[in-house]
Amino acid sequence: MKNILFSFLLLFSGYAMVAQQYQISGTVTREGKPLSGVSVYTTTKKSGTLTDASGEYKLTLEEGKHTVQFVYGNRKSFEIDLKSDQVLDVDLSGLEEALSEVFLQSVRVDADSPITYSNLTNEEIGERNLGQDIPVLMNYLPSVVTTTDAGNGIGYTGIRVRGSDATRTNVTINGVPYNDAESQGTFWVNLGDFASSTENIQLQRGVGTSTNGAGAFGASINILTNRYNEEASAEIANSYGSYNTHKHTAKFSTGLFNNHWEFSGRASLIKSDGYIDRAESELKSYFLQGSYIDGGTLVKALMFGGKERTYQAWYGIDAATLENDRTYNPAGEYTDEDGNVTYYDNQTDNYQQDHYQLLWNQTFNKNWSSNLALHYTYGRGYYEEYEEDASLIDFGLPNFIADGAQITSSDLVNTSWLDNHFYGTTFSLNYKNSTVDAIVGGGWNRYDGDHFGEVIYTRFARNNDPYEPFYKNNAVKTDFNIYGKATVSITAKFAVYGDLQLRTINYEGDGPTQQVANFPIDANFDFFNPKGGFTYQFNEKSQLYGSVAVAHREPSRSDYEDAFQNEEVAPTEEQLVDYELGWRFNSGKTQVNTNLYFMNYKDQLVLTGEIDEEGAAIRKNSGESYRLGLEVDATIWVNDWLSLRPNIAISRNRNKDFIAVFDGIRQNFGDTEISFSPNVVAGNMIRLSPIKNLQLNLLSKYVGEQYMSNLELETSKLDSYFVNDFNIQYVWDTPPLFKEVVFTGLVNNIFGEKYVSNGYFYTYDIENPEMPNGVETLGGAGYYPQATTNFLAGVTLRF
Repeated sequence: MKNILFSFLLLFSGYAMVAQQYQISGTVTREGKPLSGVSVYTTTKKSGTLTDASGEYKLTLEEGKHTVQFVYGNRKSFEIDLKSDQVLDVDLSGLEEALSEVFLQSVRVDADSPITYSNLTNEEIGERNLGQDIPVLMNYLPSVVTTTDAGNGIGYTGIRVRGSDATRTNVTINGVPYNDAESQGTFWVNLGDFASSTENIQLQRGVGTSTNGAGAFGASINILTNRYNEEASAEIANSYGSYNTHKHTAKFSTGLFNNHWEFSGRASLIKSDGYIDRAESELKSYFLQGSYIDGGTLVKALMFGGKERTYQAWYGIDAATLENDRTYNPAGEYTDEDGNVTYYDNQTDNYQQDHYQLLWNQTFNKNWSSNLALHYTYGRGYYEEYEEDASLIDFGLPNFIADGAQITSSDLVNTSWLDNHFYGTTFSLNYKNSTVDAIVGGGWNRYDGDHFGEVIYTRFARNNDPYEPFYKNNAVKTDFNIYGKATVSITAKFAVYGDLQLRTINYEGDGPTQQVANFPIDANFDFFNPKGGFTYQFNEKSQLYGSVAVAHREPSRSDYEDAFQNEEVAPTEEQLVDYELGWRFNSGKTQVNTNLYFMNYKDQLVLTGEIDEEGAAIRKNSGESYRLGLEVDATIWVNDWLSLRPNIAISRNRNKDFIAVFDGIRQNFGDTEISFSPNVVAGNMIRLSPIKNLQLNLLSKYVGEQYMSNLELETSKLDSYFVNDFNIQYVWDTPPLFKEVVFTGLVNNIFGEKYVSNGYFYTYDIENPEMPNGVETLGGAGYYPQATTNFLAGVTLRF
């Protein structure tokens, strides 16, 4: 397979164009200022480049007709008939850009900002959008590590950036917080195929800029949904692949009518059996949008959501099973009355989430603009479990007498429910002139959620109502923040950045949970998060930047629950001071981003390696810790049909004087590796466009070894892995009946690497008279294996 692939790439790397070639060049501006970092390419993706620090670009194309796109958040397209060298200057000012620049200006950054970031465009998303979740589509960005419970990128997926997990990554959709307010996690499974409604994604690494919702302790992910379309269109996309995976998507847009209105929508269905046994997923989702445009006014009303049903696959497997039966899934396993091992069919997770957003963008003049968002999210669902020989009292059921014997346990089925509402507003007022770019904004959001459990079946008959909740509690969390930030150009080359945020949180809860008899929470936090930085433009190609940012973050619900359950001290807030120093180089054909970071934590809530009954990671305050690293990423156009996009992150992630009880003694383990923090993460994309409308991508990812605990025990180590995917896309732009037909193929893990991207680690004590304290601490590990070679293929029909 390796030799075939090498020969294939070598064959096309020798391809030489024989048609007459000419150059198109020019300057891209916005509001009269040069714009760097703009992607410029043909729709056939046969050739492309980036604007340099002066906004200039050069592109060599074959003689003939081309559609050239300029992408920076949103995009503009130009039809050209190239018969000689041509100059095309482009102004990206205007309403289309306002959709991105104003709806997300309060949380996004650009090349003039001292923030470390990466962008993922609609086109890049579409190249591999065959059903896998957004974290998987972001896998090849710098410092990113992804994982999936089912093993094939569909269902429950997770993302880590610089070693920080999803609970520490702030996610917004159109500037509206998406993280779950209590768990602080992000559950992409609730928004199946959301990539098909995404215009672009920005990943900010580190603290980033002030944002709405949970504080960023490793990264921020800002998602912009589809822009409005001026022309009517429709699209049907179907894909199929390994493990009976299939995706069906239908999209439409009315186009702009009466010069003011546009309506668009999407409906999707994704199903997969998963790589792991019985790890089935059924994801239904929708997206509806209405837009009104009038001069400087843009109003959008959105409804989107999803309904998921997934078989549980969060249990993991031990080392012996990983070696002999790596797809084994213990979820739902029980022994029936005849002594046969079988599996409960409905050991599933079921959830529905519906989002409503009203977005108003007002451009008053060339200097002033504002945005206002009102939002509401309703989420409800449960997971269902079969419990063997469960204690009746633990589930709120009385012991009883049957045939003269006392019954204290029974096989039973229980459900754990969530029913919650999340609503609020975000706002910003923006001012920009030739030297100042300033924003004042904020948000108020409230979460109100019920947690309750029901027993819906017991093997033995009993008298009381089987649907009476055996626990029920309510939690309310209110989050308010206000910020002001500005970039001021001191000279033509030197600019400074300042950002001040005040954030207050009130979190209240009461009542029993499945783990503790009472959950009395009344926590209040007041955080002040200052940030500052600078940029210095050496010349039109080279820029230096630096920043210092402070962030605070409150504990999550599970942090409190785990502490109560183990009768430990309640968790405390954590603090981060993030230092960034970077250099950007852009010559059009070559773009390089290099940055050093030092993230210094106080009371960081690090992953212990253990998981709770729901598969959620357990965290504890660790005192002082830090992350020190170097990140480098580049885009290199070797010629008009071959480009490279390598990236690497090298880091040192340490707990200082880590203390834990081990072998019955409270011990200081000294400086230890922070769990789930590989010291090396690297990626690359080789992009080949050998003929018109054909694109080939070889994507590579290396993740170094990492520990699943903070004790540096060998039994808690995950091995390094190197995985390669192959992606192909062909656009048939002159088909009968359709505007175009797009064929897409993706082979994941082409060399069949058997690897594990995630796991958990736990310790337990046994009596051992030979130990000084008569106690010996042992450890065990669970692993989440990922799929070997598998494929996805799809066809998209555009009208």
